[in-house]
This record gives sequence, C-alpha cells and structure tokens, in this order.
Amino acid sequence: MGLKKPQQASTTSSDERRLARDLPGLLAALHDADPMARRWAARDLAEHLDASQGLVERLRVESEPSVTQVILTSLTRLGDEIAVAGLTHCLRSEDAMLRNAAIEAMKQLPDEVAPLMGQLLVDPDPDVRIFAVDVLESLRHPRVEDWLIRVITEDAHVNVCATAVDLLGEVGSERAAPALQALKARFANEPYIQFAADLALKRIGAD
Repeated sequence: MGLKKPQQASTTSSDERRLARDLPGLLAALHDADPMARRWAARDLAEHLDASQGLVERLRVESEPSVTQVILTSLTRLGDEIAVAGLTHCLRSEDAMLRNAAIEAMKQLPDEVAPLMGQLLVDPDPDVRIFAVDVLESLRHPRVEDWLIRVITEDAHVNVCATAVDLLGEVGSERAAPALQALKARFANEPYIQFAADLALKRIGAD
C-alpha cells in the first residue's frame, strides 16, 4: 500500500490582523478592502487614545454594518471630545441604522454628551432636536428635566414638543406642571399635545 503524502499545514492565516498593530498600522487597516480587517482595526483602535479622529472619518464612509457597529463601540469606549462630536454628527445622517446606533452610543456617555445637549436642542433642524430628545430618554443626567421643560416652553415645532412631553411624563416632577399647562395653551388646537400633556400632568401628580 502506497504511503499517503502528509498534508501540509495551511500557510494562510485566518487572523485578519495582518498589518502592524500600532496606531499608524491600525489606521491604515481601517481602509483595507477586507471588512474583517477593518473590523479588527476598529476594535483594536479603542486602545489608542489618539484614534478618535481616524475612527470618525471612517465612520462617515463605512458601508459594512458590522464594521460600523464596532467603530461606534470603540468611539463610545474612547468617549473624548472628538468621539462625541463624531457621534453627534451622525444625528444628521440619512442612514436610520447609523443614526439610531449613534443615539444608543450617546446614551452611554451622559457626562460627555451633556455639554452639547443645549446646542442640539436648539439646532435649526427639527429632526435633530427630536433625536436629541431621544438621547435624553436614558441619558441619566440631572439636567434632563430642565432640558425638557425648556423644549416644551420654547420650541415652536409641534413634533419636537410632542416628543419632549412624552418623555417628561416619564421623568418629570411637579416642577414641570406650569410648563405643561403653558404648552397646552400654546397648542390648544393640537389634540395629541392636549392628550400627552394631560397624561404627563397625571403621572407627575399635578392634574
């Protein structure tokens, strides 16, 4: 019986982390044609404090959802000013998946996001203001009620106010009652505002 030639071990590594794992190498790997290589790079860059700018720039052009998710996770872990600004920019994206994922990431950074919240809540784009209220939903920051009261007092867009009053009914206190009453008067012909404000007043014990 003839001897079988022993199989040679494959020389192709399944590990896509084939470039140098220093900062320049990882930033280069972020632009690799292979999504697996980009995903590894995005994950490993969370360990580099100067990586936020590169991650933000890649986030704006990345087309592979799994890579996008890892980039967002790394930006959340880094949590510096550049990372938070990059996450905030995603609120303007037409990509609903990216936008929603960025909102979830921002909710994990209450102290870092808080300095930007005042600006986001008066953004010229009402959709951005609505998304900012969505961030407030679980931001767990002591100023959440103050921000929501400001929205229902000052914002002229009915949909922004509706989003804010819904949340105020969950997190507000009796301190919000005057603003809720004023909201009802300001949007006297909007049935949903009347309903939502009454429900919020009931929930906070001020009806």
